[in-house]
Amino acid sequence: MLSSAEAGGPRAALAAALRAAGLPPSVYWIEEVHQPAPLPPDFLYLRRTPGGAAGWETGGYERGRWTPYAHHADESAACAHLRHLLLG
Repeated sequence: MLSSAEAGGPRAALAAALRAAGLPPSVYWIEEVHQPAPLPPDFLYLRRTPGGAAGWETGGYERGRWTPYAHHADESAACAHLRHLLLG
C-alpha cells in the first residue's frame, strides 16, 4: 500500500519531507500541494512553468514578484531542486 505522499507523487512526497524536517510552512509554496493562505511576503516555490509552456520552475517570491531560479523538464527534477534550496 502506498503512503499518501507516494500516492500524491513527487510534490506530495517533497511536502511531507519538508514538514518532517520541521520547516515552517510559510517558507515554501508547492503548486496544488502546499499553498499557504494568506500568501506569505516571501518564500521559495515550485510551480508549473507559467504561460502554458511545458515543464516546471523553482524560484523565489518576494514583495509580490515571482522570480524563477531554474526551469526543469520534469516534476521530479524540480522537486529535487527545491529540496536542495530549502534543506541543502
